Amino acid sequence: MYRNRKSNYPEYEVPEVKTLREMIDLNAERFADKISVSYKKDGQVIDVTFAEMKDIIDNFGTALFRLGLGDKHIAIIGENCFGWFYSYITVLNTKGVVVPIDKELTELETANILKAAECTAIIFTPAYEEKVLNIRKEVPALQTFICLGERKTKEENIYNVDDLIEAGKQFFEEGVTAFVALETDVNELKQLMFTSGTTGKPKGVMHTQKNLLAIINNSQKYMNITERALAVLPYHHSYEASCGILTMFHHGMRICINETLRTFLPNLALYKPTEILLVPLFVENIYNRIWAQAEEKGKAKALKLLIKFSNNMLKLGIDLRGKLFATIRAAFGGELLIAVCGGAPLKSEHYKFFYSIGITLLNGYGITECSPIVAVNRNEYHRAGAVGLPIPCNEVKIDNPDENGEGEILVRGDNVMIGYYHDPEATEAAFKDGWFKTGDVGRLDEDGFLYITGRVKNMIVLKSGKNIYPEEIEEALSYIPLIGEVIVSATKDDDDSEVSLCAEIFPNADKTAELGKSVIEEQIRNEISKFNEKQTNAKLIKHIIFRDTEFEKTTSKKIKRKY
Repeated sequence: MYRNRKSNYPEYEVPEVKTLREMIDLNAERFADKISVSYKKDGQVIDVTFAEMKDIIDNFGTALFRLGLGDKHIAIIGENCFGWFYSYITVLNTKGVVVPIDKELTELETANILKAAECTAIIFTPAYEEKVLNIRKEVPALQTFICLGERKTKEENIYNVDDLIEAGKQFFEEGVTAFVALETDVNELKQLMFTSGTTGKPKGVMHTQKNLLAIINNSQKYMNITERALAVLPYHHSYEASCGILTMFHHGMRICINETLRTFLPNLALYKPTEILLVPLFVENIYNRIWAQAEEKGKAKALKLLIKFSNNMLKLGIDLRGKLFATIRAAFGGELLIAVCGGAPLKSEHYKFFYSIGITLLNGYGITECSPIVAVNRNEYHRAGAVGLPIPCNEVKIDNPDENGEGEILVRGDNVMIGYYHDPEATEAAFKDGWFKTGDVGRLDEDGFLYITGRVKNMIVLKSGKNIYPEEIEEALSYIPLIGEVIVSATKDDDDSEVSLCAEIFPNADKTAELGKSVIEEQIRNEISKFNEKQTNAKLIKHIIFRDTEFEKTTSKKIKRKY
């Protein structure tokens, strides 16, 4: 079991690769018969070795070249599946560009991205065939359609991926080597990841092979990657694509594919992962469910005492967590060691709880423009509240820090994008003297750990000149069990003389059903009064708005701010 050291320790050795092609070939040699990917088909688990993966990629890539797609922009859309996995790696190894698309986007948003990315081909799962066919008239440049499975329609001019792989195999055996012999420039555009395209002008982040290799090679220097991973987050996310596919593949992990949120718990029991990548919402839901079940069974007090006893024993160098919390750990398959969480800072109570039961919950920080990893807590050197240490391929600095050392986080390194696609103005605005401006506010402590405190665009400036980051207050309020979701914003006082803080709150749904709307709102007001007693004047919540529905969220489950 992992411990928490008091100081940093040497980097892990990594067999660095100079190209993605080298990664495929190297893995086929050193891990030939080892399982690369496991997935379910017709209720059965299918295992694919690294040697078999190379054959699939080579055959599919050869077929793409024969279709004239060797240097084209190719989109991929659909749920996590084996086809998504190998298609992504295959297209990355062509002369063209891969465009992962969020499957939750509307048809309009999807069409806008396809047009902005100048895609001429799209790879999709059967579940999204209708969506793809509905938008093709809006994207006339889109000429080639490849389905990752059994088609749902009899529409003509759609290729089946299995047929292409089989044809590619025959071409390859006949000596067609255009794909496997391809030499690429690592500085050329290789991947486009887009923001939402609702307005008709989505913003595309341009990644090169050099950017992706920086993450593959350098994130492993700080992370002691384990044996088996369960792929939970959507593959179109930069975090899951770079780390959950490419980095874990290079390391030689067995990657087990989770199909939907409904299959998450059954797949934990089936695959017994030693590692998973998560976002804070997953962590919070799991944490809340564990304590709710403990309360329901009347064992919450006993669990708290057991955690206290276990932590005291840990201080003496005695680790009993595997035995003491075997029942709780069994819900994760029983063998989970590491959960790496990105997307937002974790609550300290979540970090401490999981570590107490023997699961090291490591928070990291990234942004799509940085491919996406910037910093991560290490397996044996981590800190509650921090998002980690900057990984070796990049530098981090705080721009114009205030009296608390807080300022905008700037990043420079091989992982930083080359710009926004066909948008030189946005690209220029995103950099300052060669440093990428993340838009996030944070600080670095004396040991180099990075902390996130807010977003530049969300900052509230009071008339006194005091800067308030609403995220800090929202996190504090989120510890009130009666509050389900909260957004803090600026509003004018009744006499319009001063800007003050307003909390818009969606109460905890279960508590509302139990207590009633009027009772829970009154109790929340009382709790916020207690909160205000401990705050400076600048951080007082003077206005409260209650809402009956959850806040609208992005596809990555972050609340959409309306200001």
